[in-house]
Amino acid sequence: MYEMMLARSVRDVEARRIAPGDSNYFALLFDPLADGIEPVCVVEIFAVGGRTPPNSHTHAHEYFYVISGEGEAHCGDTVRRITPGDALMLRPGAEHVVVNTGAAKLYTLTFMVPNEGFAELIRAGERVELDAEDLVTLTGLKAA
Repeated sequence: MYEMMLARSVRDVEARRIAPGDSNYFALLFDPLADGIEPVCVVEIFAVGGRTPPNSHTHAHEYFYVISGEGEAHCGDTVRRITPGDALMLRPGAEHVVVNTGAAKLYTLTFMVPNEGFAELIRAGERVELDAEDLVTLTGLKAA
């Protein structure tokens, strides 16, 4: 039986990079297998100049909400500048790339519904630590 309400702090979750050399990593907030939910929910963090590899999803919608930083979302012939407060939704089958074009890290709250193996890819990746900049950006609290 699963809990009716799930709550956790970004300070308490694992962060992982899917593949060595990737320029983005993920703080896994809610996980379909562990939490008994349909979507996967992460904070996706892009290094300066970082980008996703070109990818698409057969059945999943992918949502991005920009928390901090700036970038571009590429989908087909469309390029859209993204900044804090912008939301982006990609439909199944849409090949896309998200690029950090700013002078600082790009942070997005990212959901994929249904999971379509995304959480498993993240969980299988190498563990990374959220640094002080990540924690200040995501919690609003200065490091002690």
